Amino acid sequence: MSSPQEWYNSLPPITKGYGTLCLLFTTAYQLGVLNHYYIALLYGKVFKNFEVWRLFTNFFFLGGFSINFGIRLLMIARYGVQLEQGPFQRRTADFLWMMIFGALSLLALYAIPFFELHFGGISLVFMLLYVWSREFPTANINLYGLVTLKAFYLPWAMLALDVIFGSPILPDLLGIVAGHLYYFLTVLHPLAGGKMILKTPAWVRKIVARWRIGAPAPTRPVAGAGSRAAPAQPERDTGVFRGRAYRLSD
Repeated sequence: MSSPQEWYNSLPPITKGYGTLCLLFTTAYQLGVLNHYYIALLYGKVFKNFEVWRLFTNFFFLGGFSINFGIRLLMIARYGVQLEQGPFQRRTADFLWMMIFGALSLLALYAIPFFELHFGGISLVFMLLYVWSREFPTANINLYGLVTLKAFYLPWAMLALDVIFGSPILPDLLGIVAGHLYYFLTVLHPLAGGKMILKTPAWVRKIVARWRIGAPAPTRPVAGAGSRAAPAQPERDTGVFRGRAYRLSD
């Protein structure tokens, strides 16, 4: 068994970076070093006082230390890693763009006055979970040792658990909306014969190349989220179970 440091070093860069920032911000809040008010998404502060950092920092806060915080962090560590090392393997720029697009979508949704939400971390994690569930729809998931279900239904099962435990479900729902929007634009619409309208911008690729983040991109397209390349194996699933075949590591 590898040491914690070896496990941490083995994580793919984007997932490792996002999970680390979430842990650091939450730890600083828990120790009293950071007042979460100063990182909250308050559009009045952003536009009137030019506190633009709030557009970014709100996504790094998952609440105080609790069981829910641990679950969200584990979701990043498991599903983010499987996405970045599976469908997005050697496509770091595309994975980074997925996260950026999800954040931008959530910023637009959070701007609706009716919602009155100020932290997007949970929503972004649910966006990540939803995309994972569409990429690995037929994987079997054992939920807390109580029930086994297909991965396609996992976001909805986690949302139902939040209802049972009295947690707000609006952040979960908005994360699912953002995830479906990304998956529709990059996978479902192109597979239906539509034009790819959500390509990874050149500036994102330049950032990844400039800072040498992740492994170099392949010379030929790889099938996966955001790619119109054909699956390596023909799909046999019908109905709701649509996606590509990827082997999950134990």
